[in-house]
Amino acid sequence: MKRYINSSLFISLVAVISFSSLANEVKTGGSTAVKKDGANAFSLPAANLPMSKRLDFSVGNSFFRNPWVQAPASTDARDGLGPLFNTNGCQNCHIKDGRGHPPEPSDLHAVSMLVRLSIPAMTAEQKLAYIKDGNIPEPTYGGQLQDFALQNETPEGKINIAYSEHAETFADGTKVWLRKPKLTITDLGYGEMHPDTMMSARVAPPMIGLGLLEMIPEQTILQWVDEQKTSDDGISGKANRVWDIQKRAFALGRFGWKAGQPTLMQQNAAAFNGDVGLTSHLFPNENCTSNQTICSDLPNGGEPEVSDNILEFVEFYTQHLAVPIRRNANNALVKQGQALFTQIGCQSCHKTNVKTGKSADLPALSEQLIHPYTDMLLHDMGEGLADNRPEYLANGREWRTPPLWGIGYTQEVNGHTYFLHDGRARSLMEAVLWHGGEAEQSKQKVLQLNQAERDSLIAFLNSL
Repeated sequence: MKRYINSSLFISLVAVISFSSLANEVKTGGSTAVKKDGANAFSLPAANLPMSKRLDFSVGNSFFRNPWVQAPASTDARDGLGPLFNTNGCQNCHIKDGRGHPPEPSDLHAVSMLVRLSIPAMTAEQKLAYIKDGNIPEPTYGGQLQDFALQNETPEGKINIAYSEHAETFADGTKVWLRKPKLTITDLGYGEMHPDTMMSARVAPPMIGLGLLEMIPEQTILQWVDEQKTSDDGISGKANRVWDIQKRAFALGRFGWKAGQPTLMQQNAAAFNGDVGLTSHLFPNENCTSNQTICSDLPNGGEPEVSDNILEFVEFYTQHLAVPIRRNANNALVKQGQALFTQIGCQSCHKTNVKTGKSADLPALSEQLIHPYTDMLLHDMGEGLADNRPEYLANGREWRTPPLWGIGYTQEVNGHTYFLHDGRARSLMEAVLWHGGEAEQSKQKVLQLNQAERDSLIAFLNSL
């Protein structure tokens, strides 16, 4: 079988990387990057954040980390939990500001994984709503299943994951077993679901560098769309267009596994509402449907339960969580893996050398040269990863390119190495081998790598 690696090109790529600005590559978050190992590597403020703003960061952290409680309570700044919810605090899903995981067989609740619910738009009126809101919520359970409820109350259901496995085989005969989840919901608390319900499991993504991603100019992202349209490598990403509640207009989607939210403010407020059961001025309604009376039957924490002041502190916190620096970037094995990463074509979607915009309100994040390893675009990832559930312009096979910065810290921060939108991949190589659709060509090149080459590729990813 023909070997994939072109040795002369490989050597020249390594040389280019060796003579590039290694210091800049190490600081993937630009001047915001921090040097930190261990479980708290994702929990530091941006390195260039002035001391005068670190109190705001700490206050936002407290509302992100500490649990919310049932109303009424003496801690009225934090009451209003539920009555239906997925967790009582943001940090429970984004563990140590890092990555969530699917439930283990012994887990009673999913906690750091949620399930999106929707039904297809059928009527003209539904289609208009679908265009604006992204999806038609399931009539009884809404747009998201809540598997927790307040004490003595009934949760919506129990999330169950079972797996089937198949093997991918490298050219040298080595097999890697990939597991595919099958999602079911049992113990439904409020009646049967609509027979055409579409479900999508999502683990909580890492929180680092989100403010930098928000600061990438829209023009830069749309330019990548145009560049990929004219490329001949099979890569053709598209931007999602989603409803911005504050602007009351469509805007570029940036956040979430399908880029379904336009801003961190809206992403945070949506999570408060869907995950914790809290209202805000952006999401003023309780997360109950008209078929559920539990929200109206029980006391709430005021209107709104999350004040604008709290939302702003949490927004500031999530904007300024720092990306830790790369490690071992000058290691020979790592540099070989980086050359392979480029040669295989991974950088077509996982972009580096990106310049953030300028904002007088966010000087620490302004005009930073960053290496997020994402183009923020939707890509067809093939039938294997499809959830068959649309979200605005994203179809059932499309996902936003996830940032790779900090991915090598996952084990020490979160104690696991579960990757992809539903945590099915148990290692970085499994995640690579799930790539299909537009990435099928790159995956086939990976399957031609020998063991030493595969080790170098993973060493590079672990250096990020």
